[in-house]
Amino acid sequence: MGVAQAMEALTERASLMKKSLQKSQTITDNMVGILGSFDHRLSALETAMRPTQIRTHSIRRAHENIDKALKAAEVILDQFELTRKAEAKILRGPHEDLESYLEAIDQLRGTIKFFSNTKMFKTATGVISHAHNLLSKALSKLEDEFRQILQNYSKPMEPDRLFECLPSNLRPSSEGESGGGSAKSHDPHNKCLENAIFTVPTVIPPRVLPLLHDLAQQMVQAGHQQQLFKTYRDTRAAVLEQSLRKLGVERLSKDDVQRMQWEVLEAKIGNWIHYMRISVKLLFAAEKKICDQILDGVESLRDQCFAEVTANSVAVLLSFGEAIAKSKRSPEKLFVLLDMYEIMRELQPAIELVFGSKPCTEMKESAMNLTKRLAQTAQETFADFEEAVEKDATKTAVMDGTVHPLTSYVINYVKFLFDYQSTLRLLFQEFDSKDPDSELGAVTTRIMHALQNNLDGKSKQYKDAALTQLFLMNNVHYIVRSVRRSEAKDLLGDDWVQIHRRIVQQHANQYKRVSWAKILQCLTVQSSGSGPVENSNISRASVKDRFKTFNSQFEELHQRQCQWTVPDSELRESLRLAVAEVLLPAFRSFLKRFGPMIESGKNPQKYIRFSPEDLERMLNEFFEGKTWSEPKR
Repeated sequence: MGVAQAMEALTERASLMKKSLQKSQTITDNMVGILGSFDHRLSALETAMRPTQIRTHSIRRAHENIDKALKAAEVILDQFELTRKAEAKILRGPHEDLESYLEAIDQLRGTIKFFSNTKMFKTATGVISHAHNLLSKALSKLEDEFRQILQNYSKPMEPDRLFECLPSNLRPSSEGESGGGSAKSHDPHNKCLENAIFTVPTVIPPRVLPLLHDLAQQMVQAGHQQQLFKTYRDTRAAVLEQSLRKLGVERLSKDDVQRMQWEVLEAKIGNWIHYMRISVKLLFAAEKKICDQILDGVESLRDQCFAEVTANSVAVLLSFGEAIAKSKRSPEKLFVLLDMYEIMRELQPAIELVFGSKPCTEMKESAMNLTKRLAQTAQETFADFEEAVEKDATKTAVMDGTVHPLTSYVINYVKFLFDYQSTLRLLFQEFDSKDPDSELGAVTTRIMHALQNNLDGKSKQYKDAALTQLFLMNNVHYIVRSVRRSEAKDLLGDDWVQIHRRIVQQHANQYKRVSWAKILQCLTVQSSGSGPVENSNISRASVKDRFKTFNSQFEELHQRQCQWTVPDSELRESLRLAVAEVLLPAFRSFLKRFGPMIESGKNPQKYIRFSPEDLERMLNEFFEGKTWSEPKR
């Protein structure tokens, strides 16, 4: 019963579920039908709306095109406005506001570029042509402005301003030297020139340089390089040449140099040395500096400009050096040639730095060639000097046997040479000398040898053999003393000095023998044998003759040799003492032996006219160089 009821209940439920499913299916089918009806209606609506959508899209595209056109027109109008403003600035010129003027030029270039890329614009060609005309006028004014500013601020340098830029030891003295003297670098106070500070002068105010640079850049961009080059070169070259003229630089030819008196030429050479240093270290360095700043970024134009600005000034300076190097050689020119060679060597690094670019090659090579030419001329003058010393044919003899002018000239010459030791070493190295010190020693030895040969020849002019020996003694002694007191001693060596000291002594001994041998024979009485005779074996008459002969010869020697000169006081006293050591003992001995024989007769003072003290006093008057008119002491 229970099961049957359960089954019946289950069946009823299943039946209800079936009815429910059938009803849901019916509803689903109805919904599908309704939805299908909607789809059909939507398709119809879409078809009806499509023309409207197309019209809306077209309107939107039209609006977008209108926006684009308006924006393009706005850009074009902006260009017109900018061009109008640029034109106004161009017409006003660059004087009022150069920076705005340069901006206007840049704007014109931008306008030309803009319309060149907008060829569909009907009036683009006209606008471009107008902008080009404006740009041409603007650049013409710009060129005038560059020229005006450069000329206004390009003034020749006053010498005083340049002197202030030199190291203190190279500035002119307070006496007002026009060129500051030669300022020889071999002088002791100039041995530190390598570390000396040269202050490059300001030739154009620093605040103006950026403006000139900007103007130059604009001209280059416009293709006006040649106008820029000519304006810069002509202006700065003229100012540089004026600065040199104010300093004292002048163009002199070889003929001008040959016609000058030596004193005048020597002064001009000293000034030239100073001018070279000022030009290279200050003026040319300053020109290089401003040229690099104004024409920065245009290397080829910059280097060519600098080369042509300085070319004429360099040529004027070097032409004087060439004229000296090619002029007739003479011994006195050697030292100025060495000075000139010295300054060229000193300036060589600065020349290579300032004139290092390719366009400056010719000037740099000209300077190097002058250096070599000066070295060659100096060496040839050196050789000429050696030859001139040996062949000097001066007929003027020194009558008193003193130091010959040639000797003092040559010795002073050699002393001066040793002030140039470092320069001479460089000079010898120019000609591949491996040992410049040895070369200098060899040259000095040859000069000394040439001098001694010449003195030997000059000594033969004396008829008195004693004076010949005195002359040689004086001159060789002067040479030895001078060498010992100079740097020549280090090169010639102690052996050379000792040998020539012995030569001095040999000439002194020869003088004593030649001058006093004869008078000493009066005081020596010998028999036919080997020993002296006794007093009783010589007659009173013979003794009188001996005294008379002695008196006569001594007075003659005294009169003559008081006029001779031994200029060195030490040598003079030494020679007098050497004579006295021989003469006085012999006279005392003769007087002691034979004096009583005369004193016992008549007029003894007629024969015994001198006492040993008189002789000693009179010997001290020898070699004083007294003239005939001077009274005896």
